Amino acid sequence: MQNRREFLKQASLLLAGGLVAPQLLTSCGGKGASSAASETAKKHIGLQLYSLRDDINDLGIQKVLEIVSKMGYVNLETAGYSDDGKIYGLDPAEFKKICNDLGMKPTSAHLSHFIGDDMNKDLAWWNAAIEAHKKAGMKYMVMPVSPINEKASMDDLKRYFSDYFYQIGLAAAGAGIKFGYHNHDYEFKQIEGQTIYDLMLENSSPDHIFFEMDVYWVKRGGKYLKKYPNRFPVLHIKDETAIGASGTIDFKPIFEQAYANGMKDWYVEVERYDGTPQEDVQKSYDFLNNAAYVK
Repeated sequence: MQNRREFLKQASLLLAGGLVAPQLLTSCGGKGASSAASETAKKHIGLQLYSLRDDINDLGIQKVLEIVSKMGYVNLETAGYSDDGKIYGLDPAEFKKICNDLGMKPTSAHLSHFIGDDMNKDLAWWNAAIEAHKKAGMKYMVMPVSPINEKASMDDLKRYFSDYFYQIGLAAAGAGIKFGYHNHDYEFKQIEGQTIYDLMLENSSPDHIFFEMDVYWVKRGGKYLKKYPNRFPVLHIKDETAIGASGTIDFKPIFEQAYANGMKDWYVEVERYDGTPQEDVQKSYDFLNNAAYVK
């Protein structure tokens, strides 16, 4: 097994041959097909497309994107990257164009690849993924899960967050993309008497790894937003079902603190439903669009 020094040396050489020229990405926003998602949209409301995962399977991505555009969403976070380099079965540039033509921008992506027996091969996978998402115009790439839980060791955690994620973040930065990690609930268990989420934050490079806070799983996100104001440029806004339906999460102080920290992007995610997925995704948009604290 490679030790940490050998891994970093080999990984740096691998990535140096790939993405070395930083450049800022812009996506050419086309005019939307519907008035709700046109340039007159007043609020910066994004959607994680996983919220409509069954509809994507049943209706196809083109139809779902048309539906989302009519709802009023303007930014999209994907969860449909495959090893062939396609996003929801489409060439990344084609996916970007479809979104732009509907008045939306794909700005973030969820995708994951764990460490296997050959770390350099794993990093090569990320190089290809970064190139694909660069073509799609993404600002962020987010790892939505990790194998680090209460059964892991500190060495396991450091191997991922200090080493592996650092190298991915370095490569992504070379393409003008930020690399981040999205939490669930198991990160709030402990390793050696310390909360895993805190250990993740403290053992990762602030310059190369950001955290996309899922406010439903964190619940009291204010603690982290205040303690680590520069680590959460992106949020997942989530509730039991549709946003605001449970009445158990006070979103106002979350938004206020996040905006104070400089947050620019955030995405609605609906995992469970009271009505149909489309109904709850629309209700979530309406709730946030009517909230005075949402910009």
